[in-house]
Amino acid sequence: MTAESERPEPEVADAPSETVEAEPAAQDEAASQAALAELKAQADANWDRYLRAAAETENVRKRAVRDVEHARKYALESFGSELLAVKDSLEIGLETGAEADADALREGSAATLKLLAVTLERFGVQEVDPAGEPFDPELHEAISMQPSADAEPGSVLSVMQKGYTLNDRLLRPARVIVAAELPAEADEK
Repeated sequence: MTAESERPEPEVADAPSETVEAEPAAQDEAASQAALAELKAQADANWDRYLRAAAETENVRKRAVRDVEHARKYALESFGSELLAVKDSLEIGLETGAEADADALREGSAATLKLLAVTLERFGVQEVDPAGEPFDPELHEAISMQPSADAEPGSVLSVMQKGYTLNDRLLRPARVIVAAELPAEADEK
């Protein structure tokens, strides 16, 4: 044996060790691709949910607009059908008016007025007749003031036109004459 044969051979890098280093890089790449694909799928699912929610919101908005339009258009349907009875009563009164006497016409008119009052009350229309009550500018419209010894100043002396409310909301104020204090000269006499 020679000295050369006793010498240890230099270590040569094994090919498998290079493959081992290349495998983690490939695994990281594969993991990145899988994570990216998962995130892409999640983004697509979120986009789909967003589009569905936006479409549902638009449908709800359209339905609400349609419901409001329908309510506005047909809100008075039952009120109108109830008023038809009043109209029918007036038409019958006019048809029979030529042959009827004054008392019969007066009774028919009173019955029609009562029918109208009942119909209005059924739908929340209340009469405002403030005779003798204190003047309330929220419900009454003063058309004049008149001195009065019988009524307290600031109270409603007489009602020229009744007012009406609809479910406690003013439709028309009562037009009234308000009692004023007597002038000082009238007190001395």
